[in-house]
Amino acid sequence: MQLLLAFILSTAVALLGYWRGSLARSGVVGAVLVGTLTFGMGGWLWGVLLAIFFFSSSLLSHFKEERKRQVAADKFDKGHRRDFGQAMANGGPGALVALLNGLFPHPAWFPLFVGIMATVNADTWATELGTLSQRPPRLITNFKVVERGTSGGVSPLGTAVSAAGGLLIGLVAGLGTADLGWWLGTLLGLLGGLMGSLFDSFLGATVQAMYYSDHLQKRPNGA
Repeated sequence: MQLLLAFILSTAVALLGYWRGSLARSGVVGAVLVGTLTFGMGGWLWGVLLAIFFFSSSLLSHFKEERKRQVAADKFDKGHRRDFGQAMANGGPGALVALLNGLFPHPAWFPLFVGIMATVNADTWATELGTLSQRPPRLITNFKVVERGTSGGVSPLGTAVSAAGGLLIGLVAGLGTADLGWWLGTLLGLLGGLMGSLFDSFLGATVQAMYYSDHLQKRPNGA
C-alpha cells in the first residue's frame, strides 16, 4: 500500500512539475521512479526531504531566470526542464539508499540519505543562486577568477547558499525523528551539504570537460 501511495503521489508531483515547466517528459519518468522508491521504501520523512529538494530547486530555477540566462546561457544549454538523466543524477543515489533501507533495514541508512539529499540540495542552490553573485567566481583548485557558470567556480554567495540548502535538509530531518535529533541533523545537513557541494565543484574543475561544437554552434556540457 505504501508503494502504491508513493507511486500515486510521485506521479501527481511529477505531472505538476511538467505542467510548471520544471520537468521534461523523460524527467517525469525519472521523478516518478525516484519518488516511488524514496517514499515507498523509506517512509514519509524520506519523501518530505525529497519534496523539499524538488520544490525548492524548481522554484529557484525560475528565480531571475532571464538574468541567469544572460549571464551564463552558454553554460546551461539544457535550461530548467530536468530530463531523466538529471532526475536520476540528483535523486537516484538517495532512491538507491531508500531501496536498500527497505530490503535491509538498518539505522545507518537514514543519516546517509540525509547527507546525500543535503549535498544535492546544497549543490543545486549554489548553482541556481551563485550565478547571480556580483563578485566573479574563483576556480576552487587555484582561486583564479573565472567566468560565471564555469564548472568548479565558487563564490561567497554560492558557498553561503549551499550551506543554507544543506542546513535546511538537516534541520527538517533532525526535527522529524527523535533518533537523529535536531542538532545532529542540522550539523549533518550543514557539513554534508557544504562538503558535498565543494567536492562537486572540485570534480567540475578537474574532471568535467566542456566542448565546443562548430556544427551546432553551442557549448554542451560533457563529462
